[in-house]
Amino acid sequence: MILVSLGTQDKEFPRILKAIDHAIEEGWIHEEVVAQIGQTHYRSTNMKLLDFLKESEFDELLQQARIVITHGGVGTIIHAVNAKKPVIATPRLAKYGEHHNDHQLQIIKRFAEMGCLIPLYEMEDLKDCLKQAETFVPNSYHSNTEAFVARIRDYLKTIE
Repeated sequence: MILVSLGTQDKEFPRILKAIDHAIEEGWIHEEVVAQIGQTHYRSTNMKLLDFLKESEFDELLQQARIVITHGGVGTIIHAVNAKKPVIATPRLAKYGEHHNDHQLQIIKRFAEMGCLIPLYEMEDLKDCLKQAETFVPNSYHSNTEAFVARIRDYLKTIE
C-alpha cells in the first residue's frame, strides 16, 4: 500500500493527487493508495481519500505502507523516515497557491541531502521517483534539538 499525506494545511494541494491518479491510470502504481488529503477537495475512484486521521490511525497506516508520498511537512517526513519507509516528498509551492511561501523546497532539499528521502520537484518525475523508491533505503534521521538547546543555554549564560 502507498500512503499519501498532505498534512493539515488550510490550502489545497491537488497537484500531487492528479499526478498519482495519472500514475495509477498509466499502470505505474498497481497497489492500493490511501491518501490523507486534509483541506484538499479532490475526487478519485483510484484512491481511498480521507480528510483527516487521528494520530493512531495515521500510525497504523504508516506501518502498513510500503512507500509514503508526502508534502514537505517536517513532522510527516520525520515520522515516516523514523518508521524506515521510503519517502517521496514534494513541496507545496506558493505559485500554485498551495502555501504562503516556498520553505518546503528548502526542507525537502535538506532531507534529500541527508539521504532521508527522494525529492519530487516536478510531477512528471513521479514515475522515476516510484522506481527509485523500490530500492531506496532511507538514512536515519537524528534530531539536533538537544544540541541546539544546549547552544542557546550556553549563550544565555554568557549574557547574564
